[in-house]
Amino acid sequence: MKRIMSLLLAGILTLSVVGCSSKPATSEPAAEGSTETTVETPVEKIKLIAAHNQTNVDSPYQTGMLAFETSAEASGLFDVEVHAGTIGTNEDELVEKLKLGAADVVLVSPGFMTKTGIKEVDLFALLYLFNNYEHWEKVVDGDVGAKMAQTILEKSNNEFKIVGYWSAGVRHYYGKQPVNTMADLEGLKIRTQTSGAVSEFWTATGAIPTSVAWGELYQALQQGTVDAAENAYPYLVPMDHHKTDNGKYLSETGHDYTTRFLLVNGKKFDTMTEEQQTALLEAATVATVAERQAIYDDEASYKQQAIDDGAIVNELDREPFIELATPMQDALASELGLEDLLQEIRDLK
Repeated sequence: MKRIMSLLLAGILTLSVVGCSSKPATSEPAAEGSTETTVETPVEKIKLIAAHNQTNVDSPYQTGMLAFETSAEASGLFDVEVHAGTIGTNEDELVEKLKLGAADVVLVSPGFMTKTGIKEVDLFALLYLFNNYEHWEKVVDGDVGAKMAQTILEKSNNEFKIVGYWSAGVRHYYGKQPVNTMADLEGLKIRTQTSGAVSEFWTATGAIPTSVAWGELYQALQQGTVDAAENAYPYLVPMDHHKTDNGKYLSETGHDYTTRFLLVNGKKFDTMTEEQQTALLEAATVATVAERQAIYDDEASYKQQAIDDGAIVNELDREPFIELATPMQDALASELGLEDLLQEIRDLK
């Protein structure tokens, strides 16, 4: 029995040593007739730079990246360095670094891909596409998410490999007055995208899409440069937007369950051993679970903080807004040749 236990322990230790290397361990065979055991030489671990654009180290993005670091390093195959906005606060910078090898794992929104000609990702930017988080998860974690990932991989010439779908929360209206019906938006200058499907939707409501840099939005709301904005609780509340004169009314329009892509460079991924690839994908899964849970928890806590700070929150009938958005969804899907994919998303509701 002791001999069996010793063999098991020896096997575990051998696996641990082999698992520390980023490549199969090299061995020096013992000389013929020698009683010496084979010596395993561990190979240097792969260093990974993981980055997102949020400087807030308490953000769900950071929670997810730190979970990735812990899981990847536990495999013994990687050393991970996490950067929270320190190598780029602009997504274009992060993507460029991913291409050049200056970053290995980055988090970005679908929007940047439209600049590279991958228009299919616009499907995920459509407003009122998702009913709730459960519906969103069914879509991105299922067949639709897999098809989108494959399209992105192929159209990027194997540069952008999606290893996880993260969330930036569900976006709501906030402004100088509450929204109970669409008529309440008439003539309001709302800080949002000024082109594309998002802008088209807000224009159709009667609002006026207006461009304001995120870092300047607090002042714009306070001074009346814009009458309103739209974002998720975990992002607007830490910036104190709800404390401004034009941001204290929060109407839960729930118009956008936002998607973010956790990317690695597909070409570099293909150079890894099967063991390394498996460990990286497992770490990405762990990170995705952690990031989503953090965003879900923050939705509730930041909403309560806004209320405690004096913000006024109201629910509303979303059906008229959904009816406005539906033909816009149809039109974009038709333009992109994604009618079947759109129907798959709707069938999962």
